[in-house]
Amino acid sequence: MSLDEAAAAALSQLALAADGAVLGLVLAYAAARSILNYTSSSSALNIIKHAPSLRVSDLRSILSNSDHDSDDRKLVVVRGYVEAKAAVVNDWKSLRSNHALVSPQSGDKAVVLLRTQTCIYNEWRGWFGWTSEIRSVFRRSWKEEESSSLRTIPFVLVDGGIWPYSDYVVVNMNGSRHPVPLVTVYHHLQPITASPYTFLRAFFGDEYPVGLLDEEKILPLGKDITVVGTVGLSNGIPEIKSCKDLPVFMSDMTKEQILVDLSFRIKVLLWSGVVLGSLAIGVLGYAAVRNWNKWKERRQMRQIQRDNTADSSEADTHIVTDEDGNIPEVELCAICLTRRRRSAFIPCGHLVCCQRCARSIEHEVSPKCPLCRQSIRTSVRIYDS
Repeated sequence: MSLDEAAAAALSQLALAADGAVLGLVLAYAAARSILNYTSSSSALNIIKHAPSLRVSDLRSILSNSDHDSDDRKLVVVRGYVEAKAAVVNDWKSLRSNHALVSPQSGDKAVVLLRTQTCIYNEWRGWFGWTSEIRSVFRRSWKEEESSSLRTIPFVLVDGGIWPYSDYVVVNMNGSRHPVPLVTVYHHLQPITASPYTFLRAFFGDEYPVGLLDEEKILPLGKDITVVGTVGLSNGIPEIKSCKDLPVFMSDMTKEQILVDLSFRIKVLLWSGVVLGSLAIGVLGYAAVRNWNKWKERRQMRQIQRDNTADSSEADTHIVTDEDGNIPEVELCAICLTRRRRSAFIPCGHLVCCQRCARSIEHEVSPKCPLCRQSIRTSVRIYDS
C-alpha cells in the first residue's frame, strides 16, 4: 500500500470513528459555515442593491463640503475608467513623476503591476519516493514555491470621453484584501535544464523543479471597472475606500451583474447548508443511536458479570469442603481432585465435578461436559439425603 493510500485509509477511519460521529461533526461545521456565509452574503446583497449607482461626476452632489471623512462617508457604486492620479492632478510634482507603470514584457501602461514566478515540481517519486512524502509533511509548510512582487501607484476613476478630467474620484486600496480585476499580459513557461544532481534527487524520490512559470498581470489604464465602497471627501477630493463587510470592491462587472453573481452564490450557500445540515443530522443521529445501544449492551454485560460474580461468591460460601474427611477416590472431582462431586451437568446429567469447578466450566465461551464433551446449559447442585 502506498503512502497516499495509507493516509486515505487513516483519514477514512478517523472520519468514521465513533460510528461516524466525527464525520457528522465535520459536516455540521461545514453546514454552519455555509449558513453564516449565506447570512453575510444576503446582507451584502441587500446593501449593494440599495446603494446608489452613480457616475464620477455625480459624486460631489451627494457629498458635503466638509473635509471630515468619517462624518460624511456614504456607500455608493461607481463605474468609471482607470487613470493614473498624476495625470489628472495639475501640480509641478506630477509633471516630474511617471504617470503610469510600464510592463517590462508587454510594454502596456498600468496602475497595478503584479509579477509572479511559480516553480513547478515533478510528480515522479523515484525508487525511494516514500521518503519525499515524509519530508514534505514537515517541509512543505515553509517551502517557497511561488514568489510575487506587487507595484501600485495612486489612481483614480474618471468619466470616459471627457478631457481635461475635472471630476474624478481617488481609489484608496489601503487595507483592502479584495481581489483586483487584473489582466494577464504575459504568460511563459520556461523549462529548467536537468543536471546530475537533479538525476540523483529524482532517483531518491526527492522533488525537483522542472519548469518556471512567469506571469504578469496588470490593471491597465483606460479599463472600465465598477467600484463598490464608501466615498467621502479627503482634502476636498472625493475618495472611495473598500468596505470589509462586502465581498467585492473592484470588479469588471456592472452593478446588475454583481447582484446576479451574488444571488447565485447565495443560492449555492443556502442549498449547501441545507444539504450538509441534513446529512450532519442523519449521521449524528445514527451515531447517537449506535453508541447508545453499545452503551446499553456494555452496561448489561457488566451487570451480568457482577451478578455471576455475586452468585459465584454466594455459592462458594455454601460449598461444603470435604478436604478434612476421607473422600473415596471415585467421588473426587475430575477437575481439581480435592473436593467431592456435587454438581450434575444439564442436559447430559453427568456428576463429575464439584460445585466450584462446575461454575468455572459454565463461564467458559462454549461450556462442555468434561466426560462426554456435550454442550451444557447449566449445572445442578446435588444434595445427599
